[in-house]
Amino acid sequence: MAETKREIERKYESDESGLPDLTGAGGIAAVVDKGVAHLDATYYDTGDERLAASSVTLRRRTGGSDAGWHLKFPIAPDVREEIHAPLSDTLPDELAALVRSRVRDSELLPVVRLRSARDVRHLLDADGRLLAEVSVDTVHAERLTGRGGEAHWTEVEVELADGGDPALLDKVEKRLRKAGVRPSASSSKLARALEETAPGKRRESPHVRRPVTAGDHVLAYVRTQRDAIVELDPAVRRDAEDSVHGMRVATRRMRSTFKSFGAILDRAVTEPVAAELKWLAGELGRDRDREVLTERLTAAVDEVPADLVRGPVTERLHSWAAAEHGGARGRLLGVLDSRRYLALLDTLDALIADPPLLEAAGKEPRKPIAKAVRKDFRKVSRLIGQAADLEPGHDRDVALHEARKKAKRTRYAAEAAQPVLGKPAKTMVKSMKALQNLLGEHQDSFMARQALRELSAVAHAAGESAFTYGLLHEREEQRALRVEAELPGFWDGIKHGAADL
Repeated sequence: MAETKREIERKYESDESGLPDLTGAGGIAAVVDKGVAHLDATYYDTGDERLAASSVTLRRRTGGSDAGWHLKFPIAPDVREEIHAPLSDTLPDELAALVRSRVRDSELLPVVRLRSARDVRHLLDADGRLLAEVSVDTVHAERLTGRGGEAHWTEVEVELADGGDPALLDKVEKRLRKAGVRPSASSSKLARALEETAPGKRRESPHVRRPVTAGDHVLAYVRTQRDAIVELDPAVRRDAEDSVHGMRVATRRMRSTFKSFGAILDRAVTEPVAAELKWLAGELGRDRDREVLTERLTAAVDEVPADLVRGPVTERLHSWAAAEHGGARGRLLGVLDSRRYLALLDTLDALIADPPLLEAAGKEPRKPIAKAVRKDFRKVSRLIGQAADLEPGHDRDVALHEARKKAKRTRYAAEAAQPVLGKPAKTMVKSMKALQNLLGEHQDSFMARQALRELSAVAHAAGESAFTYGLLHEREEQRALRVEAELPGFWDGIKHGAADL
């Protein structure tokens, strides 16, 4: 079974002169010599080094206190998440799954071997509590691909103890700098090994600068969403908080971009891709939508006075919520391992590498990008107006839901436009997000009323009172009417703020 830990560490260049005295820095009362460990690590990657390109490292290491397989993902500067699996001859399936979005069908090969003599010290406070571990590593790197190559260096590594204060690292670094020790230019041992053992570098052609185009800006936004899907994949597999939602939003942003900027990216090419993104978003949201609705209804039941709760309302609500929950996790993991999903990732890579650019893509960006955002905004305006002309009821509910979807698309288009249009686009993002939230409350009420009618019918068929469901239905209806009453004034404010776009 794999274990996960958050690794906070910094690396420094060393001239083999050893460590300065660190006592007194950041509450360090003692520096305890823990001896020398001999480590032998083989790093794996694809032939084109996809993991290294994402600053992800995968290794099998023997020696030391944590021999085994280690997979590390970057979280922030100096911070990585490390997943450790027991030592085995082959890569554990659990770790293989976590790199699948990057590796796809490519074979993982041994690319670098690092053998290190690690001289370890523990930094302790006055109570003997571990604050951090410092090691002086003498490294021998050997490239295992191509014509090979070798490199040698010595570095200092300072790793914060679990639960330690990151401010300690600043104090230790200040002491190291005074002794002439400088931060490493490489983010990891692997990065340094790949650089220093690389065969002769190809001479690159001089970079010729060209004007930034509308296509450049749109593709940058598309690329960001592709990267988000790939990078969130391991978190979704591990059921990390908000990871499913984050991946789903990335699919929506990309689909919206294809629609909003159809004058820049050929819709004949992007529409089939958008259809696959819609499929993925549906799989990601299959369980989440009902979960959110259950939370809303549960909170609503809690607000009802006890004497007005007739029958096993809470129990039936939870049974309803669980009806489709069973097997949801396994189904989602199956989707992420499916040929269809991996093919979608390949398709996104190919689209970005060879984008279907139309004539407008080559133009100066301001005009075509502003035009696309204004076009989306006009669609929202038209739908809001159409909804206002309808009587309260189902047709108005549907019209406001369509307006919400268009508001979301306009928000994403304005996000993509921000580097070009600046403050007006930023204002549009805020306005559309606020409108999306307001209309989202209306849509949530609509969905809640549908669920309450379903629950009421089931309760009635079971001989239970349907009174409480009717009460909740009425409260949801009043919520929707309050949104509808607030909308005209809210929309007038948005229209005024959009005049500068």
